[in-house]
Amino acid sequence: MTEQPLALIVDDEPDIRELLEITLSRMGVDCLSAENLGQAKTLLTQNTFDLCLTDMRLPDGNGIDLIRHIQQQYPDLPVAMITAHGNMESAIEALKAGAYDFVNKPLDINDLRSLVTTALKLERRPASKSPAEPGQTTLLGDSAVMQQIRQTIAKLARSQAPVYISGGSGVGKELAARLIHEQGPRRDQPFVPVNCGAIPAELMESEFFGHKKGSFTGANGDKAGLFQAAQGGTLFLDEVADLPLHMQVKLLRAIQEKAVRPIGSQQEIHTDVRILSASHKDLGQLIHTGEFRQDLYYRINVIELHLPDLAERPGDIPLLADHFLQRIAADWQVDVPRLSDDALQALQSYSFPGNVRELENLLERAMTLCEDNRIDAASLNLPANHTATTSNPAPHAAEERPLDNSLQEQEKEAIRQALEQTRYNKTAAARLLGLSFRQLRYRIKKLGIE
Repeated sequence: MTEQPLALIVDDEPDIRELLEITLSRMGVDCLSAENLGQAKTLLTQNTFDLCLTDMRLPDGNGIDLIRHIQQQYPDLPVAMITAHGNMESAIEALKAGAYDFVNKPLDINDLRSLVTTALKLERRPASKSPAEPGQTTLLGDSAVMQQIRQTIAKLARSQAPVYISGGSGVGKELAARLIHEQGPRRDQPFVPVNCGAIPAELMESEFFGHKKGSFTGANGDKAGLFQAAQGGTLFLDEVADLPLHMQVKLLRAIQEKAVRPIGSQQEIHTDVRILSASHKDLGQLIHTGEFRQDLYYRINVIELHLPDLAERPGDIPLLADHFLQRIAADWQVDVPRLSDDALQALQSYSFPGNVRELENLLERAMTLCEDNRIDAASLNLPANHTATTSNPAPHAAEERPLDNSLQEQEKEAIRQALEQTRYNKTAAARLLGLSFRQLRYRIKKLGIE
């Protein structure tokens, strides 16, 4: 027979303790209660708990003290803070101290049940077991900084705190967000990424919160928004700095109230969503210039995860290059090309303004242009004056720098001429260019050749 989970409830109000005990017992969770910090610490030494719920204000201290104590002595025990309604400062302080999540007073039973269910899933799935399952993505790199980032991601996965992922374009911010999701208790629920800069301003509210049929011209049916699509899972707000100010206000309210109201609806919809966000822009500077709301910044940036530029970890380039070459070769169904010593040296000396994404694009193009299935430095066609040094690493790219446009145009022209010369016989054109049919077809699609 499976042993029932055991929860520790810490609150000096008897009515709150009774409500929590009744709710959890109906969920199949046994409970032990404490009225103060001292009693709680004693019970922790005598029992093995699966979850702790603590009030903020206690007679002999506060819930933050208990969270810090549990973080030090029982790091695998998820703790949720009970805070006064609307007191986001206390909730954020608790999350920064290591709380798993928070729930507001007066207690919403649905919120409480969702929190408990998710926390108990976390306890059954320690993050240390998840990194290397077949087919699972990971952030590649043996450098010390990447090893530390992977450890940090494993810790962040055990929390529900909002995480802000910073770093230049192309460093892998969405990949980091996916890993936080996949290693956490929401892994069986949706991961919904959205590029905030790609949604027209007039459609943002509908995209995020949904709309009812007939609520505006063109609303021919009910539509669920991104918050509803991510219900129970994770909503990743990429390039969150691109949100206009009016939308920042609405987003802040949706996050704080854990509810959204579709356009044209009189009813709010409860949401259970973890928020992860990212941007390559400096949000602190945007706050200074009035382009980003400070209150939203503090709400989404409870914990910051910074990803370094590729130029700051050149020792990881051989591993990344091998990974990309194998993946591209598998997609094209060709042999994996050899990367010459001079090509590898050139890559490790290059500044990579476009970071890991640029490395992948460079190798993809080099595979198209190389001869005898061997990539040398000439095949890479690296731009001049972009060498990196350990004393002066490349600055963050304000925008992702596209690959050399003139080279792309030359490649397009060569493909067009080959197609015309062979009367648009792709097999013959590929032979003329020294490519496989699959390589040519891929390049035609990649370069947007009609």
